[in-house]
Amino acid sequence: MGAKHGNLSINSENIFPIIKKWMYSDHDIFVRELISNGCDAITKLKKLDMMGEYQLPDDYKASIKVVVNPEEKTLKFIDTGIGMTADEVEEYITQIAFSGATEFLEKYKDKTTDDQMIGHFGLGFYSAFMVADEVHIDTLSYKEGAAPVHWTCDGGTEYDMEEGSKNTVGTEITLFLNEESVQFSNEYRVREVIEKYCSFMPVEIFLSKENAEQEYETILEEELKDDDVIVERIHEEAKMEEKENENGEKEMVEVSPAVDKVKINKRPVSLSDTTPLWTKHPNDCTKEDYIEFYRKVFMDYKEPLFWIHLNMDYPFNLKGILYFPKINTEYDSVEGKIKLYNNQVFIADNIKEVIPEFLMLLKGVIDCPDLPLNVSRSALQNDGFVNKISDYISKKVADKLTGMCKTDRESYEKYWDDISPFIKFGCLKDEKFCDKMSDYILFKNIDHEYLTLKDCIAKNGGAEETKAEEEKTEASEGENTEEKKVTIYYVTDEQQQSQYINMFKQEGLDAVLLTHNIDSPFVTQLEQRNENVQFQRIDADLTDTFKEEVAKEEEEAFKADTETLTDVFRKALENDKLEVKVEKLKNENVASMVTLSEQSRRMQEMMKMYNMYGMDPSMFGTDVTLVLNANHPLVQYVLKNKDGEHVPMFCKQLFDLAMLSNKPLNPEEMTAFINRSNEIMMLLAK
Repeated sequence: MGAKHGNLSINSENIFPIIKKWMYSDHDIFVRELISNGCDAITKLKKLDMMGEYQLPDDYKASIKVVVNPEEKTLKFIDTGIGMTADEVEEYITQIAFSGATEFLEKYKDKTTDDQMIGHFGLGFYSAFMVADEVHIDTLSYKEGAAPVHWTCDGGTEYDMEEGSKNTVGTEITLFLNEESVQFSNEYRVREVIEKYCSFMPVEIFLSKENAEQEYETILEEELKDDDVIVERIHEEAKMEEKENENGEKEMVEVSPAVDKVKINKRPVSLSDTTPLWTKHPNDCTKEDYIEFYRKVFMDYKEPLFWIHLNMDYPFNLKGILYFPKINTEYDSVEGKIKLYNNQVFIADNIKEVIPEFLMLLKGVIDCPDLPLNVSRSALQNDGFVNKISDYISKKVADKLTGMCKTDRESYEKYWDDISPFIKFGCLKDEKFCDKMSDYILFKNIDHEYLTLKDCIAKNGGAEETKAEEEKTEASEGENTEEKKVTIYYVTDEQQQSQYINMFKQEGLDAVLLTHNIDSPFVTQLEQRNENVQFQRIDADLTDTFKEEVAKEEEEAFKADTETLTDVFRKALENDKLEVKVEKLKNENVASMVTLSEQSRRMQEMMKMYNMYGMDPSMFGTDVTLVLNANHPLVQYVLKNKDGEHVPMFCKQLFDLAMLSNKPLNPEEMTAFINRSNEIMMLLAK
């Protein structure tokens, strides 16, 4: 062929600045694009061989070689793919918007269903100009009699093309790096980028340094391969040692047999795992395989709880593995990572259009060749198809979890504390997921047993329902009675609320543990979805179950005592608005406690959640109620000695003790409490 000089078929001379600054946000992505193109070219050649239109040589090896040269500041990409003729170079390279992969698929669509083409060749190739001042292509087509082609372009709108010297089928692209991108001639930097984007390419990728000193390795002779380059054969004689036999006589014994070894040129090691775990059938994967893959990909050496292997061919092609990691932190600081691949080519982490938001808390990989990617493969077109993929992933996770709860309840309960934040977050974010999971949400009670919502309703609602029925019976005919809601009590801090828990246990009542900060919005959602259920924290109020009735003849005196105690405590605590209740509690060990209405406490939490610190909490009635046990000797002492010298100190101590079982004291309150406790002990010591 004769030499040719021409212009690139583009509409604007500003194409290269656009490529450099707009098309790709990460400049290192050019490595992915050029390797992907090489992978496409190899895939095409293999298909031609399968279809009988080309015969691969017996010694053919599909591979992509990346060669760095720090001295020359160059970077080469060499593939053993289909190659190009001069006409094809003109068509696929000079006409930027034309996709070689698209035309190839169209041509052979009736002969093969395996459409594993990656991206758009022309645009992918031009990503090289983000880092290179000049790019050379040397290529030789698989077609019989094809002439090699040498193509050059310096990043302008002109190119030169002439007959080249390449004598093997495939393509070699040489990048002459610009000053800002010299880092890409460093072997370790390029290795880092390849491992980032191409760790699981379906073709082996080898990285080498031009003019590097030859390295060697020694292997056993039986491990020798046909393509190994032998440097030296080594025979090691058997090793003998003098040892004492059973008769006490010394003799020479062989302790290591003779062995033949071979010193060879060090074998190149592929940077790509061509058959990653997600491409295999779940039945062919062991527990050890899943854990090893997890550690390799996410560098997390804590063992995951369990995983879900996605494997779908219809109505779209999707494979992947989602891991439920073990977390020890609060929900806000949980950070997952879902890696998205297209035909084993890394696209991005955590693309929210594809991955349901609540699954962003997980770790995993998803490979979907059918994803509608834009030309840079760095963003997704948000359409109905993508939403279907997201819905499918969500459904598969729900199926796995519900199936585990049905068939392996023991394991499900074992994992529950760790996976509940994921599931509850999913229920808050995804209504369909919530519908599927509603019967499989577990609640751990104060005896550390696991119950479903139905179990909780049955356990907590029995007595209430009976009482409601009695009230309905007493009501006159025709009078409408409001449907009684089932109250489920809950604990947010076992240690802090231990006094209330002990009271519940003593009366044979139950409560569930909701200790995670996602539980507050989750409980609100549960109440909205289950109108006959209300949740109430264990310290929100005291039901009649915990109280003794006051005899009618005692009512007047009891009312007067209540007023007296209210005045004494308000005066001692210097709080005229303090709400005080006096009750005869069955538990005589409890002297004082506080309650805060569920509505007020939730309003406080909402204010904190939305940073409404400028608002006055008291406008929502957030003051606590002090409950005094009339049956306790300390309360009786205060009543009988209301004007006593130490009574104000006792009142303050009783109030702080009540508050301590509800929430931590602030620093000033705690200091005063400790000083007062010491003072009381000094009185006892006298």
